[in-house]
Amino acid sequence: MRFYRRAAIAAIVAAPLLLADQVILDNGDRVTGKIVKKDGDSVTVTSDLMGPVTIKWAHVKSLMTAEPVTVVLPGGKTVEGKIETSGDQVEVAGQTAPLPSVTTVRSEAEQAKYIRYLHPPLWDLWSGYYDFGIADASGNAESLSVTNSLTAARITTSDKLSIYANEIYAKGEVNGKLGLTAQSFRGGWEYDHNINKRAFLSVFDTYSTDKFQDLRFRGVFGGGVGLHAIATANTKFDLAAGFSLDHESYSVNLATAGAAPFMSRNVGEFYWGDDLNWKVNKLSTLTQGFRMYDDVGGSGGQYRANFDLGTVTKISKWLSWQLTASDRYISNPAPGRKTNDLLVSSGIRVTFTQLPQ
Repeated sequence: MRFYRRAAIAAIVAAPLLLADQVILDNGDRVTGKIVKKDGDSVTVTSDLMGPVTIKWAHVKSLMTAEPVTVVLPGGKTVEGKIETSGDQVEVAGQTAPLPSVTTVRSEAEQAKYIRYLHPPLWDLWSGYYDFGIADASGNAESLSVTNSLTAARITTSDKLSIYANEIYAKGEVNGKLGLTAQSFRGGWEYDHNINKRAFLSVFDTYSTDKFQDLRFRGVFGGGVGLHAIATANTKFDLAAGFSLDHESYSVNLATAGAAPFMSRNVGEFYWGDDLNWKVNKLSTLTQGFRMYDDVGGSGGQYRANFDLGTVTKISKWLSWQLTASDRYISNPAPGRKTNDLLVSSGIRVTFTQLPQ
């Protein structure tokens, strides 16, 4: 009777292990849970006690799955089945391969997500945010400023399509005189296509207007190459370079520039710069972007420079507080205008995500 009792207790204790995946490390430790995916040089296991655990694949001595998974073997061959390990060999669906040579392991849910991401419809995979800020003052001086910004990106395993638009409007009254103090718009799109894990091709088109720079319209179309210099879970750092064509149209002070009501010019440019996205901690993220546009049309060293810096702190899953600074420098502005325009804004950010159906 005592023997059957012990056997029953052992069966109860062992039952969860039989229903769970197991990963045994080279130091003898055992991680029990569910293998989510192995991608790159790490494998992720989720456990009821520890949550998601990331383990370096080089430290995995053996593994076993309780349910079928998708495995990519050397040479790109894909099989589905339960994993067992014998020595240093992985066995799945009648196929064997050295454990270190396995390139990918995906759970059923991860494989479904991977398939959806291969050829999603254009309206899927969009994520982004909307920023809104407002400031109002009254008394001896009255002022009102409003900022709006929308950024969205569609990222797949092979490419990225992004769009953005931001606007600022401000007016003020001092000593009874009311007038605009800022009115500008910036927007555009960019498409990046990965050549491999490190390099990508890009093409973009941007548009902008700025009343107080006398900029009626600027359109820039260009393309080039880029490098994913750093690509980790917390840090994305890209380098980019290429060529662009800049078309500009300015309103002109007639007393300064003669009889022409506006002037326009076309400029060929070589551009270079970087983009950074750094997850500082669980709540805060820092972004930075820089582009230098050098005139290659023989105009004597003229150039433009764009610099953007921002921080975002999460308040909830979909709500954040943002602070951004956006600087635009041009070495040859319209007559009588300054070379530099800096916009600083802060306010509420609302994020959104559209996953495949």
